[in-house]
Amino acid sequence: MHVKLSYMTSVRNLFFIFPLVAMALTSLAQSADLAGAQLSEFDKALSFEVDKAGSAPTGWTTKPAGAVLVDDKLFHSGQHSVRIELKAGTADGFGVITKSLPLEFSGKVIELHGFLRTENVTGFAGLWMREDMDGNRVEYDNMQSRQLKGTTDWTEYIITLPVHPGAQKLLFGAIAIGSGKVWVDDLQLLVDGKPPSQAPKEDNSSVIEKDHQFDGGSGIALPSLTQIQIDNLAMLGKVWGFLKYEHPLVTSGKFHWDYELFRILPAILAAPDRTSAQLALVHWINGLGTIQPCNPCAVLDEKEVQLRPDVGWIADETLLGKDLVKILQFVHQNRLPEKQFYVSLAPGVKNPLFEHEQKYEGIKFPDAGFQILALYRFWNIIEYWSPNRNIVGEDWNGMLREFLPRIALAKTSDDYQLQMMAMIALDHDTHANLWSSLKVRPPVGECMLPLNLRFIGHSAVIYSFASVDTTATDGFKVGDVITDLDGHSVEDLVRAWTPFYADSNQAARLRDIAQAMTNGSCGSASIGLRRGTESLTVKATRIPVAGMTAISSTHDLPGETFRLLTDQVAYLKLSSAKIADVDHYFQLAEKTKGLIVDIRNYPSEFVAYALGSHLVVQPTLFARITTSNLSSPGEFHWDHSASLQPSQPHYAGKVILLIDEISQSQAEFTAMALRSSPNAVVIGSTTSGADGNMSQIPLPGGLSSAISGTGVFYPDGKPTQQIGIVPDKTFTPTIEGISAGRDEVLEEAVRQILGAEMPPEAIDHISKP
Repeated sequence: MHVKLSYMTSVRNLFFIFPLVAMALTSLAQSADLAGAQLSEFDKALSFEVDKAGSAPTGWTTKPAGAVLVDDKLFHSGQHSVRIELKAGTADGFGVITKSLPLEFSGKVIELHGFLRTENVTGFAGLWMREDMDGNRVEYDNMQSRQLKGTTDWTEYIITLPVHPGAQKLLFGAIAIGSGKVWVDDLQLLVDGKPPSQAPKEDNSSVIEKDHQFDGGSGIALPSLTQIQIDNLAMLGKVWGFLKYEHPLVTSGKFHWDYELFRILPAILAAPDRTSAQLALVHWINGLGTIQPCNPCAVLDEKEVQLRPDVGWIADETLLGKDLVKILQFVHQNRLPEKQFYVSLAPGVKNPLFEHEQKYEGIKFPDAGFQILALYRFWNIIEYWSPNRNIVGEDWNGMLREFLPRIALAKTSDDYQLQMMAMIALDHDTHANLWSSLKVRPPVGECMLPLNLRFIGHSAVIYSFASVDTTATDGFKVGDVITDLDGHSVEDLVRAWTPFYADSNQAARLRDIAQAMTNGSCGSASIGLRRGTESLTVKATRIPVAGMTAISSTHDLPGETFRLLTDQVAYLKLSSAKIADVDHYFQLAEKTKGLIVDIRNYPSEFVAYALGSHLVVQPTLFARITTSNLSSPGEFHWDHSASLQPSQPHYAGKVILLIDEISQSQAEFTAMALRSSPNAVVIGSTTSGADGNMSQIPLPGGLSSAISGTGVFYPDGKPTQQIGIVPDKTFTPTIEGISAGRDEVLEEAVRQILGAEMPPEAIDHISKP
């Protein structure tokens, strides 16, 4: 969700024009495999002659929902085509259809033929095709260089890729970027001029596709754990993760490393002492095969190092014993450069991608082996691939030991998810939630009160109503402070729920708790309120979340994207701002004294560069990015810088940026860019403190987590993670102002431009309806 390159730079780098295109395509491909598809069915799918109009095309994975439909009105041949229709505000700003094939054939050239028709496309449209090997892209084309945009009639296009030796997967389809409509029809895939089914067969499947021993379960059952077992399991978790990312045979994809864990676990659990566990590990590692001396060897890149690997523990003979120390040090010295099987780096952006990590959705819980695997996987991803591991704020080694019994001994699926959620929360990264499992995060329930809440200081305040049905909100007033829910004080509830909220800082944590606070069972609830100096109790009804019609996730002004608050003050909110309209915004704002950019939201498009370029008169550095090194897991170095290049028309007026706890990730990066203007002032309160491109992490049980995958810093090296964007002038709403329907932060912004005297029409424009 958080692209950190300039718009044009990111266009050149695969799909990273918008936040999660590459990760989205990866997940789409995983769910669209065609292994064993019959040729006739395959051809039908490519011609789209298998669907009724209006539905998504059968046999394809599509994104976003609702933007890809079968069209029976416009087609090249037959009776159907597929239409990708992107409107202003379409999620992520791209649409894609994806099909994936195992590369079980050999040949020289793969061709994808297809007919495309476009209408008012603002970005570009094209066929796309990609080959992957060991989770890494090895060949790719998406027609971006051909700049197919605007309006065109049906035309046949062909893209080709050489068949890459060892590639295991072919992904292909059509893509549209920006806005507009693209029709796709009559696709044809050929290998050396023939259908894939007629090409010579070749087995390039990975070890994960061949090793099925534990598909039905790990076979590990644990009624309890002794302290010796916990100590030995903690040692195993560190050794297993180290070998996963450094042992040459593992990084070359020779082992199903999850299943290797299940093969060694019984011996570790049975070990009566540390020495026995060490010997079991030595025997296990030696059984993997002989490590050949490397040539060339991977080395730590000392140039521009920002964070060094923490591998000093592999020399700790007290922890590991002499024999194991010797083996691990030999592994470290003979790791292969740029060779990883379980992780790759996204092209251009370089956040880690964990494409070979399996979700094991069919596993039945409890399963202690898979639960331990989940803990080891996440713990080691933080240890080796998190750019922010040095500011976790917790004893990360201690967390491994603490959560081993809590996660391994969880007796239900819900308890397993809750314990994983609590462990992930200690990474203190708002991106690193257990996103698949929010239904088990307290407070639980399918219903909620129709209230939008916000913490003002320590008070949970009704900010607005989440339903337009006024009868559902009887008894409540905007500005009321909730003091207790069903007899429990808000302070006690926040204290009890906090361990399960994965947030970078307290501002983000209270934001998320406020959004979920009234969740519960459907039906009646008793709410304690403070209204001014009065205390009262309201009987209310929790209603299904699906029935909410006005849930708020922003603090900006309702209505138009751009407006003049007075003839001297322009206002722009990023929740609906469009790249294509940026020049027009500045033309309208040209004669004003000041421009207010409201980032109390999440930007609808990645406008940081497009907006920022109009606010500077010379190239201006505003951020530095750190990325990881595949050759030295755990090392992060200064990779590239983010700069603005001046554009016309230049806006010379004052620039006021509004931020608060809603501002997160792309919003924070945008604030950094716009703040680099010499005329900029940031007003509001601290942001959520989660910047950098998200890297998704699959976990056993069909669960999904993530981390901030790149480090984002100011040009002087000061971090933004956890800290957030700190305003130049801290200004927060008051309970009295919320009660009166005023936007006090916006009022202050206008004062910064016009001075103490604000004309009445300005107040009229910025008061809440």
